[in-house]
Amino acid sequence: MRAAIVTGAAGGIGLALCEGFRAAGYRVIGVDIGAGSPGVLALDLERLCNDEGYRRDALQRLLAELNNDELHVLINNAAVQILGGTGELTVAAWQRTLNVNLLAPFLLAQALLERLEVARGSIVNIASIHASLTKPGFVAYATSKAALLGLTRSMAVDIGSRVRVNAICPAAIATPMLLEGFKDNEAALDVLAGMHPAGRIGHPEEVASAAVFLASRQAEFINGSVLGIDGGIGSRLHDPV
Repeated sequence: MRAAIVTGAAGGIGLALCEGFRAAGYRVIGVDIGAGSPGVLALDLERLCNDEGYRRDALQRLLAELNNDELHVLINNAAVQILGGTGELTVAAWQRTLNVNLLAPFLLAQALLERLEVARGSIVNIASIHASLTKPGFVAYATSKAALLGLTRSMAVDIGSRVRVNAICPAAIATPMLLEGFKDNEAALDVLAGMHPAGRIGHPEEVASAAVFLASRQAEFINGSVLGIDGGIGSRLHDPV
């Protein structure tokens, strides 16, 4: 059976990714830091980066969960977003961000590469519009997502035809976390929606649909690419008038 591994499976986009790949006929193995539920493997990605013994055990558990299914897709979706300006970011916050958002996707890709090669599968990295367009206070997050795009392109070149590697850069997506942040200020949410030429923010299912397409045979010539799911905001100039 075709299998897909999705990190950050308990988040808004992660849940949509899991549902999208299941609907497309994949067996989905979700990975998240929280307590495991059916189909979700509890795994701490920061500890995966820092603790060699834990990394070895965690990867063994992941491969055991995969069993003999063909691994067609690795979706690196898990991320942390620690806000802080240039003058206030701590080394710990900086390192945690780079570990979870950048090093963990590489380590998972490295560990699963042989299984992906057998299926001539693909890796889809969920980056962010912050990789190219950001705002104050997002120094660590924006840096990690920009580096994730660099990892995407360099791995696509390095691996070549054996496993395709692409990335998705969402803009504002209507996840429970985002909506919770605007629950007391719906007017601000409307302003944010209006900044997108599409006239709205995105839906998690739209990110999932893009990932399913990038992993499909219809996308076999797409490699090392970055797909913006941003409602056109990445093309818009915001002048003060």
